[in-house]
Amino acid sequence: MTAHRHGRSAAGLLGLALVAAVSLQGCSSAGGAPAVRTVAVTIHYSHFSPARLGVAAGETVRFTITNSDPIDHEFILGDQSVQDREEAGTDRIHDGSIPGMVSAPAGTTVSTVVTFPPHPAQPSLTYACHLPGHYAYGMRGWLQIRS
Repeated sequence: MTAHRHGRSAAGLLGLALVAAVSLQGCSSAGGAPAVRTVAVTIHYSHFSPARLGVAAGETVRFTITNSDPIDHEFILGDQSVQDREEAGTDRIHDGSIPGMVSAPAGTTVSTVVTFPPHPAQPSLTYACHLPGHYAYGMRGWLQIRS
């Protein structure tokens, strides 16, 4: 069952705020579809590994998140305003309908695909878990968008 923290309209705003937002333009492969690079992220002992990532402006990335912990987590990618809203919210499940926001139940691997804008408004973002106490514990990482 999926709960929406701020309702449908706010979920749309979160998506827009994510990366001004997620552009549908990306690097093209021979078939004209965006080329997708996969980046593996592991959650272990309530920490993300790697804790720092880099992507190219305009790149499409599939983040594959493996939660090896016996407790649930989430992967929320966005600027500080997104992190603040998520930390203050009550939704504990993200169904993946917003790029860069996905729940990672204990012992599972999930993914989310994000296309970064060719000219990002902010060159760095945070990825974090906002389940109760996790963000305060330091469960976050940083992503740099290279031009």
